Amino acid sequence: MVTLLCPVRGCRRALVREERRVICSGGHSFDVARSGYVNLLQPQDRRSPRPGDSPAALKARRRFISRGFEAPITAAITDLLDVDSTDAVLETGCGEGHQLAAIAARSGCEAHGIDISVAAIDAAARRHPELHLVVANADRALPYATASFRAAASITGRRNAVELRRVLRDDGALLVVIPGPDDLIELREVILGEGLVRDRVDHAIAAFAPFFTLERHQRLRHVERLDAEALADVMISSYRAGRASRLARLSSLDSLDVTLSRDALLFRSTTRASHLRQ
Repeated sequence: MVTLLCPVRGCRRALVREERRVICSGGHSFDVARSGYVNLLQPQDRRSPRPGDSPAALKARRRFISRGFEAPITAAITDLLDVDSTDAVLETGCGEGHQLAAIAARSGCEAHGIDISVAAIDAAARRHPELHLVVANADRALPYATASFRAAASITGRRNAVELRRVLRDDGALLVVIPGPDDLIELREVILGEGLVRDRVDHAIAAFAPFFTLERHQRLRHVERLDAEALADVMISSYRAGRASRLARLSSLDSLDVTLSRDALLFRSTTRASHLRQ
């Protein structure tokens, strides 16, 4: 079982489970929620009273995923991570845990997820009790012992390269998934008035050097016919549409063929750097 670390500044001692809480040798304790997750988010790590995606964005994404529109992408992602039941896997920015649960179901791995949103993690814990879930700010520090994981994933999520390298084993794999250049391009043309192709691959590769080496790049792409409800959901969850002009354009659409595209980058850990902290 992966060891959690105390998030209190200057502590970083191991947390041990005791009934409905986890506690470190320094006396810091954190309750385990009824749904099973642990909230390790510190006051200084909050950027707002309720950090993370809005309730509306979470509901929209849940509806969109439940209708199966992203099923081909999810299947491809689970294929890319070569792990088994003896491995521990981490997803940063896991949201409601859809992708992480799919990875766990396929491999039987010990699956851990972290997100800054209490609402998202609580929903993930209720839907997927097999997952080990934590609320924390992954941009600051990952509350896990060094070399805890065989693999990690950042699926359109957080990209803390230093901390991801620290918690991965020396033979670890990191899967980074980012929006493809033509992701939602048809919808962006209609709603936002622009259909620019945005290639983010080079920037992502640079962000993970020198801690990781790119092993594989695969573009995951398919086109779905989205009805008005699905168009609204993907817009709210992706762009948080709020301007009256955008909402008016959106309401005028009955359906649209929309490209769903991701770039999947599979990295391997480089030799462990001496400055990575415990």
